[in-house]
Amino acid sequence: MKTKFEHSAGGVILYKGKVLVITTTNLKNEIVNTFAKGHIEDGETEQQAALREVEEETGLKAEIIKKIKDVQYWFVFNNERIQKKVSWYLMKPISDKYANKLSPDTAEEKIQKVEWIELNQVEKILSYDSDKEIIKLLKQELI
Repeated sequence: MKTKFEHSAGGVILYKGKVLVITTTNLKNEIVNTFAKGHIEDGETEQQAALREVEEETGLKAEIIKKIKDVQYWFVFNNERIQKKVSWYLMKPISDKYANKLSPDTAEEKIQKVEWIELNQVEKILSYDSDKEIIKLLKQELI
């Protein structure tokens, strides 16, 4: 089986004690709760891709606070083994105006819902263990 490498970037947005979560459909056609992320396009940096994906998937204009971590995993899709790396960035809205006007690109991005979830509650609804680990890391830093 052929192996392909993919690199994506995304944002974990914190605002007034809440985290921005998207509800979307994954490659298995399952509904999942996660953070905005996507492929890095040619000529883009990780940071540019993360900011672009957050805006496309949530409508939120954000700024990067710092890099959180890289997460790596494998999966199989269309008879290809994919080695995926996701570079996650901690972000905040560029202003209150944007934080309160979320407008996801529901058609192109397959986003069903975008919502602010309390930091202390978000782990309960996240679909992926790697996302839960990121929240645990952030909580440790904030304490």
